[in-house]
Amino acid sequence: MNNTKLKGDIAEQAVILSSLKNGWEVLRPLGDRMPYDLVLDVNGTLVKVQVKAAWFDSSTQNYVVDNRRTKTNRKQIQRSSYEIADFDFAILYIDQLQVFYIMPAAIFIDYGSEIHLVEANKRQRKPRSFEFREAWHLISNWAASEEILE
Repeated sequence: MNNTKLKGDIAEQAVILSSLKNGWEVLRPLGDRMPYDLVLDVNGTLVKVQVKAAWFDSSTQNYVVDNRRTKTNRKQIQRSSYEIADFDFAILYIDQLQVFYIMPAAIFIDYGSEIHLVEANKRQRKPRSFEFREAWHLISNWAASEEILE
């Protein structure tokens, strides 16, 4: 599958399904002008989420996600960094494995231009990204702490 928009749509739908299975409501903004893709209602706390689809890089044997904002027009692609206030969490999805990485925005933004997700057991030491593999609890914990602050 080569179509980037289609991969993004599949990733969003996978996040929606997993969120619903977690018992959360899902809101979708109209259009794609916002710096986030979805809003999760976690026990009354709204969580802005940016969804990214990973692709397989055969040279490194890793799955990769570009962690920059991409705007396209007919002539060129423009990439820029996200801001910390743009969203609360990034959810990275590997379609081939049906695996999610859930990262707080500050950590997601802190990476360079790409995040490598190592799924092979080829290393003795797990990469930094591994602690976010299937870390859905980060969202519910964050929402609970926001709820207390209100």
